[in-house]
Amino acid sequence: MTSTPTIFDPKSVSQPAYHHKANHNQNRSIEQSANHNAPLADGGTAPKIGFVSLGCPKALVDSERIITELTREGYQVAKDYDGADLVVVNTCGFIESAVQESLDAIGEAINQNGRVIVTGCLGKDADKIRTMHPAVLAVTGAHAYDEVIQAVTHHVPKPAKTKTYDPKIDLINDAGIKLTPKHYAYLKISEGCNHRCTFCIIPSLRGDLVSRPIDGVMKEAVALKKSGVKELLIISQDTSAYGVDLKYKTTFWDGQPLKTKFYDFCEAAAKLGIWVRLHYVYPYPHVDKVVQIMADSMQASNGTGGLLPYLDIPFQHASPNVLKAMKRPAMSEDTLERIRVWREICPDIVIRSTFVVGFPGETEEDFEYLLDWLKQARLDRVGCFTYSEIEGAAANDLPNPVPEEIKQARYERLMALQQQISAEKLAEKIGRELVVLVDEIDHEEGVAICRSYADAPEIDGHVYVDEIDDTVKAGDMLIVTIDEASEYDLFASFQSAKRP
Repeated sequence: MTSTPTIFDPKSVSQPAYHHKANHNQNRSIEQSANHNAPLADGGTAPKIGFVSLGCPKALVDSERIITELTREGYQVAKDYDGADLVVVNTCGFIESAVQESLDAIGEAINQNGRVIVTGCLGKDADKIRTMHPAVLAVTGAHAYDEVIQAVTHHVPKPAKTKTYDPKIDLINDAGIKLTPKHYAYLKISEGCNHRCTFCIIPSLRGDLVSRPIDGVMKEAVALKKSGVKELLIISQDTSAYGVDLKYKTTFWDGQPLKTKFYDFCEAAAKLGIWVRLHYVYPYPHVDKVVQIMADSMQASNGTGGLLPYLDIPFQHASPNVLKAMKRPAMSEDTLERIRVWREICPDIVIRSTFVVGFPGETEEDFEYLLDWLKQARLDRVGCFTYSEIEGAAANDLPNPVPEEIKQARYERLMALQQQISAEKLAEKIGRELVVLVDEIDHEEGVAICRSYADAPEIDGHVYVDEIDDTVKAGDMLIVTIDEASEYDLFASFQSAKRP
């Protein structure tokens, strides 16, 4: 290993810079949906269904489940619009820009193919969809798996069952078909939300909290591990409320009683021997005990498996006035003290969050309060978006809207501050050894594009590793030494493979 490693320029890689975005956008085009683990159309006689999946990881999991069920029925995934007998568009309706993106995607599918079924969050507003796109064949709401399957089979009849063994269908296991790379996968543990934040319409789109019993969750987690997954990304709308609706019902897993509860799930997941990353965690006091699990499990595995010291927490704002107007849960908690306790328990913990600027009634004093809070909190990863009205949100009726130019100026000020904080925090990692997971290889540059425990896929930064050898491949774990840092990414030298 040379003392002055080659520094790789990430701008040469054709990837979007997701690491500073506010939302967890996991869009998949029809081509991208066909390029992952779904059985592709091969010119045979089986009907071919195209998929366009828009929005957050929860919607992506819905698309995966629909594809899995259709594949079990004998359908194949089309590679393009022309090769599809029908196209399913899974929409997002969280903010107005997402609504417009979804409507545009529906229009493109109709123009390119003509036979389109719409599902997802925007499906709740069927009248709007049909007014703009009257040619759609059917519209369903979010996580309406059975309705989508019924609509597909109605318009494209199921293929005739034969006794011929088809490994593409017959070997689908409990892990199902995934639209992510083979080495990581999303695991949804609950649906819906019990909160009524004034800027959010998720409860009206996806309903109240509905947790999956923990035995089913753990069964899927183990199936994913057996399929080769090295990292599980735990998602829901309110992960730390997991099991509340079931009154923490006890079931049996691996011969032992296990409560359907956030802490109990984290304790069990930490023993899987792979990375487990938590998303959408609200900062309730009981999270402290989960942070202890993070510290213990990562130390025991030397960083190769366990509950990652990473918390994705939607703080949204810091000003008491704005939080009150938002009707945010846990808004009375001393979040700075909460963060201090977490860092005391687990010094390496990484905290990611998103913030809304320009919320109705937000004053310059409120915004300055947020900036001061960020200077004290020194979060590792921050996304931000300007407030925009969404049909059905209670915040639309709040007084004193903030002008668009002020919203944009506040966004730029916040992100400039966070860029400085991020650069300073990443610079502290120079000289350290880290375990990283390889996402892909740039063979032309001889560089592995990786992530550390601090980096969630598609929304955070990367670790670019040079001087790799020919044996390194996607899904490997490597030990690297950090040589350089930028505002969002790290650059490292390869030491050795660490394949647990």
